[in-house]
Amino acid sequence: MRNLVVAMVALALLLGLPEATPAPKPPKIDKKVASERKTAQSILKSLSLRDRVAQLVVGISYGDVPSTKSPEYDMFHHWIKDLHIGGLIVINRVQYGLVRYAEPHAMALFLNQMQRLSKVPLLMAADFERGASMRVSDSTKFPFAMAYGAARDLEETRYAGMITAREARALGIQWVFAPDSDVNNNPANPVINIRSYGENPDDVAANVAAFIDGAHSDPKNLVLLSAKHFPGHGDTDLDSHTDLPNLAADLDRIHSVEMKPFEAAIAHGVDSVMTAHITAPSIDSAHVPSTVSPKVLKGLLREELGFKGLIVTDAMNMAGMTQQFAGAEGAIRALEAGADVLLAPPDPDAVIRAIVAAVGTGRLTRQRIDESALRVLEAKVHVGLMKNRLVDLDAISTAIGSPEEADHAQNVSDRAVTVVRNENFRNQGAAVPLAAPDQACLIASSGIRLSSFGQRMADEFHRRAPHARVVFVDNLLPPVALDAVFGDASTCSAIVFATFTTNPMLSGDLAPFVRKLTDGPVPVVFVSLGNPYLVTPFPKVAAYLATFNTATTGELAAVKALLGEIPITGKLPVTIPGFGMYGDGLQLPAKAKTPAYPAAN
Repeated sequence: MRNLVVAMVALALLLGLPEATPAPKPPKIDKKVASERKTAQSILKSLSLRDRVAQLVVGISYGDVPSTKSPEYDMFHHWIKDLHIGGLIVINRVQYGLVRYAEPHAMALFLNQMQRLSKVPLLMAADFERGASMRVSDSTKFPFAMAYGAARDLEETRYAGMITAREARALGIQWVFAPDSDVNNNPANPVINIRSYGENPDDVAANVAAFIDGAHSDPKNLVLLSAKHFPGHGDTDLDSHTDLPNLAADLDRIHSVEMKPFEAAIAHGVDSVMTAHITAPSIDSAHVPSTVSPKVLKGLLREELGFKGLIVTDAMNMAGMTQQFAGAEGAIRALEAGADVLLAPPDPDAVIRAIVAAVGTGRLTRQRIDESALRVLEAKVHVGLMKNRLVDLDAISTAIGSPEEADHAQNVSDRAVTVVRNENFRNQGAAVPLAAPDQACLIASSGIRLSSFGQRMADEFHRRAPHARVVFVDNLLPPVALDAVFGDASTCSAIVFATFTTNPMLSGDLAPFVRKLTDGPVPVVFVSLGNPYLVTPFPKVAAYLATFNTATTGELAAVKALLGEIPITGKLPVTIPGFGMYGDGLQLPAKAKTPAYPAAN
């Protein structure tokens, strides 16, 4: 027999035939993963078809504690006790034009209450792109992502990821919809801008990877993360909350730019990917939102990029989805396309009924539902919800908002400050740092009325320059009112116009007002804490300073930079047309040691 085998091999070599290769060994499955899957499969077997569908639904909540006698509580009770939905997302409540942030203990109490109602533990989610402070008061005020892009310190990005995971788990959140993985290379983008790490795909990818590594670094605070918004919302000029944007780039560009951060996220073990309600004609010519495109989700994300985790839709109540597919139709199409989790459908009852009916008619298969339901259950097992779904309310004060975390957040905010213009205005010296702060005039503009933006900046500026003139303006003031509020500009040694808006342009009569100031005899320092591109219509400004961060840490950093208390070391993470290219940034030393100021009220 042995001689026969040798003879066959020799004959194969003589005839130039390939040798037989052994069958590939099946890949080894991690024991922990195998155990988690076994547990999830056991839970899945116990669920009816309707309950398996319900596991794919995540409803909206606000993180406060409604009365058990209120209609709002009745709604949550119905979703969880009757419908058996899979989870909740905590968003900000907006009342009377003001954004309200959840109190941390109240939020955790509410989430504990909801967990106790549910037979299968709930996945609790939140958009903690800049830590819990995006939704919760009294937590660390981490800067926006673009500030990290300007500061250029991946260790700080890792730290932000680590603390975000810790804060999330302390509050009862197991699923963090971050990091934002969009490459913001479109100055007209109205919804991403400073949520992105910048316009350079390699730098964005490095920060995305660092955030994921940090958030996954502590097994005791394990969270699910989500790279968003696939296939890339950065090169669009519409807001998918209110319209259906279009990613017009060709396939080569999408692979070389938009895909890089998502590839990095997948390589670093991101748990989920969130879809974008945008069209991408070079991927799918059907002109439908990517959320319902099999070519985007199955073809590009699953097959080309090899992603095996959860695919979650962006909120299903956004106009980018509802313009074409309102109600349950969008949910069914998203599942057909390959999505696993339906985020914030307007009517969970109707969606669950429609999906069950679609299985009955054969439009969706039970196997398709089971695939997604199993992924959801595996995720719940992975983060330990089957062992402990509740959080310790007494531990929250220790877990969030420590001085050390605040120092990190402020340090990044300080180092992110970027100056790309600083002219010697009429031979009076460079505009920044301010030569005579007590004679300067600060105009803080939130861009909208009823906003707290600018209050920290005004307070800190007044502490340092008690005689400086500080005024607040908004986009609803007509020209006469703007002039009356501000008064005589000629008495100012310098005018600092600070804007907090993330919109693509100053609205109302603010733009003509600023242009009039730049035509005057006093140097104008334009400070953008929000959208960094807002300065482009004002070529006559004497100086331009950006923080890429509307949080209070950005307000303090701006004041310290204006007064020369900190060195200015930031570099542009994006190109500002007419002002600076990516990577530009004037490096300015601190003028003096920070003096002692009276304590803030």
